[in-house]
Amino acid sequence: MVSEEEKTRVVFLTKPLSLESESNGDYRAPNILKRVLSLFTNVRPGSDLTRFQLSPLFNIPKSQLQCFGECVYCINNDMLGNCNKGETPKDRFTAVVSWSISTLRPMIFGIAPYNPILGETHHASRGNLNVLLEQISHHPPVTAMHATDEKSNVEMIWCNHPTPKFYGTSVETEVHGKRELKLLNHGETYEMNAPKLLIKFLPVPWVNWVGENRIRCHETGLEAELYYGSSSLFGLRGNPRSVKGKIFDSSSLEILYEIDGQWDRTVKLKDVSSGKETVIYNAKESISGLKSPVVTDPKGVWPSESAVIWGLLSQSILNKDWGRAREEKKEVEEKQRELFREREARGETWAPKHFIVNYSKEGGWDCSPIHKWVPPAPISVPIS
Repeated sequence: MVSEEEKTRVVFLTKPLSLESESNGDYRAPNILKRVLSLFTNVRPGSDLTRFQLSPLFNIPKSQLQCFGECVYCINNDMLGNCNKGETPKDRFTAVVSWSISTLRPMIFGIAPYNPILGETHHASRGNLNVLLEQISHHPPVTAMHATDEKSNVEMIWCNHPTPKFYGTSVETEVHGKRELKLLNHGETYEMNAPKLLIKFLPVPWVNWVGENRIRCHETGLEAELYYGSSSLFGLRGNPRSVKGKIFDSSSLEILYEIDGQWDRTVKLKDVSSGKETVIYNAKESISGLKSPVVTDPKGVWPSESAVIWGLLSQSILNKDWGRAREEKKEVEEKQRELFREREARGETWAPKHFIVNYSKEGGWDCSPIHKWVPPAPISVPIS
């Protein structure tokens, strides 16, 4: 028996962020810089913005869960599969570095994804890679991700805790939480962090990934230090999306490779011993013209799916029906407050369905999946 809610349920998917995203005006409200600056009129520098409420005028029509997921499963080539195919530890490590760079996507100035509600999920597949995300905390916002490829014996576990702060002429978002990529056939686990997202308002508005990204494999002793940022103070000259770094042996500190390039163009790897240079990442080939996810099994889509929860709001934003968008966003938020009050009245503590969560002041947020493998999803990404 199909309920009335299921009959009217909207599963609405939008195109992924890609190399062309910045030139896309579909999501932008008029006079965006003026509107953005007006947001922070009464906000003190250094303020934590995790509880900051955004009008739909400043939302991209997708949840932060979908953005995290897309950076893993929306890609034109199988860079994740290449990590597993390397014959030597060095080959696999450089492939992991290349894949890590591919997870960066150009963000659009002046707009941000929806802050996911507690218990929201996003479940999508690309080929044999199945990805599941769940919002395991709302205040503060924390997202857990589990991705597996059972055929290639690859597993990924992320715990993302973004903390945006206002600094007068900029907003800096630090993404806390450990990220692990496991190549189970080789018994190797790669631990990594994420660079910061920096939004500058003045003198020129722009948004960019900045800071240090470290990748290490304890089993092989290989480690990488990558530095993302601008080639000038304000990003006015050169390419602001530079990446420089090195791969070295952590036991001897011997530098094996040097890395240099732009993550929105090409990145080269130089073998220090031989001087040979190789292009290890081409953004145009990997994240240009990405295909949108599609619903392959409408009945299998959970009510907690991002594309269901925010479907009507996303439609309103794309139609630039801002009055309807405000109503839809308010309805989602009010429903969450009501569920919170009901749990409090019953003395219940909410628990994630798909992850075991741990938190400590020393180690921060950590998560582990309940199931070994992520099942195929009702939402899939066509393979080029």
